[in-house]
Amino acid sequence: MAKFQVISQTQAEMDSATGKRAETMNEYLGYLSQLNEGDAGKLEGSEDESPTAVRRRIGKAAEAAGKEIIIKRKGDVIYFWLKARNGRRRRRGPSIDAS
Repeated sequence: MAKFQVISQTQAEMDSATGKRAETMNEYLGYLSQLNEGDAGKLEGSEDESPTAVRRRIGKAAEAAGKEIIIKRKGDVIYFWLKARNGRRRRRGPSIDAS
């Protein structure tokens, strides 16, 4: 008898993907999995990757992972971080006393 399981469409797409596209998606999902609240990622594409492609890939990976991220670009560098649950970005580390 066949074994049936309900999964999300996103999960099905990721599980059934093959080739270069799947490899690239897994690479970018790996970048996202390393982020904790208060961390940011910095990506610079290789010679054959445009900043636009890198930005699109990290956005698609976040969507597939069900994570909301903020993406900023400065020149050829892409910065990204997890969107705070309450809409604000929490600061990590000691505060500076202006006394």
